[in-house]
Amino acid sequence: MSEKNVLFTPVKIGNRVAPNRLAWNAMECCDSDEEGNPSGLTYERYKKLFEGQAGIVDLEAITVTYDSRGRKNQLSIMPRNKEALTKFVTEMKKINPDTIFLFQLTHSGELSHPDFSERVCVKPLPGFGGRVLEEEDIEKIMDQFVLSAKIAHDVGADGIDLKFSHGYLGSQILRPYNDRKWKYGGSWENRSRFAFELMERIKEEVNDPNFILGSKVSVWEGFPGGTGSAGPDTAVMDLTESIELCKGLEERGASYILQSAGSPSITLALSQPDKSIPDYAYLHHYFSKVLKDNLKPETVVMGSAYSIFRDGRNNLQAVKKEENTLEYWGNKNINDGVVDVVVLGRQSFADPYLPKKLMEGRQEEVKWCTACDSCIEFLIRQMPVGCAVYNKPYTEALVKVRKEEGKLRQKRT
Repeated sequence: MSEKNVLFTPVKIGNRVAPNRLAWNAMECCDSDEEGNPSGLTYERYKKLFEGQAGIVDLEAITVTYDSRGRKNQLSIMPRNKEALTKFVTEMKKINPDTIFLFQLTHSGELSHPDFSERVCVKPLPGFGGRVLEEEDIEKIMDQFVLSAKIAHDVGADGIDLKFSHGYLGSQILRPYNDRKWKYGGSWENRSRFAFELMERIKEEVNDPNFILGSKVSVWEGFPGGTGSAGPDTAVMDLTESIELCKGLEERGASYILQSAGSPSITLALSQPDKSIPDYAYLHHYFSKVLKDNLKPETVVMGSAYSIFRDGRNNLQAVKKEENTLEYWGNKNINDGVVDVVVLGRQSFADPYLPKKLMEGRQEEVKWCTACDSCIEFLIRQMPVGCAVYNKPYTEALVKVRKEEGKLRQKRT
């Protein structure tokens, strides 16, 4: 490889140092217990991730409330979860104390599932909607986020990831589509108020310079009125507000921005490029570079959508075989100043030991994500999530539920 291999060099994030530049993205998995605490399945997944020696692990979207949530068995971070989360973090740190452990805090908003929680929104989006939130509702939600951030700190997490991405409440408020005339809508000043005040409050109330603050941001959601669009009724890309969001978060204490794009419930292939449209991964390179060019050098930009590159078998065209892999693009983009950290999502299900294997030169042993997206199917079905290609229990679970569904369809016809 002509480029310097920098994937496995340290990177400073705030006042902490990650041992390498590979990170595991926050991947929801629907396997908490009834109280939102980590279950045996949760422990099993994260144990492997920490053994795999990635520089950073971002805990799956952990909800600040059970009143409005997207998954029936979703991890939660409320006072009732404090003891269980303390034990969980302690166990992971025993396995690998060097990996930075972030908690992604979320509220599902209009993506909350009405079968077991309340769907709420800032302005009804076609196909979604829910009870329209008022100012006092947002203020209560902000209190929940601040409390959850304090709990994350107290249980031993190294930092938090405020979720302003993928169609969840944080991005719903930020969208130009939120043109409703209220304290948190209409003008950019109003729509950014939630994000900026939340970051300020968390920094003040946690008050620990070693606790990392940051956010995952959908730079462009790819539908009319979504984040990164030029107005409430156009899909034309205009990244002005996305840049201003990230700069504003940086000014208020964010040490990193985890770049993403899309809203999986609407523009799934943009969030995670699939086998038929792998080229969307290149858009993420552009989005990362825009953030790098506009943020301070010390603010770490983490880039998404790298799982699709694999070992070069990815349906991408007009590229040399040796310049078509995860390792190639990761190293090149870090060397070129496009990104500081390479973040992987679906690959974490296929092979949580990938970082360790790559560091040890065991590329031929890596179980590469095939981008079959069965993990997304598990999520949609509200089932525990795992890799149906390489993990037999998940293969069997998927086959079983599909057969049962097939039989029900036959009975109806």
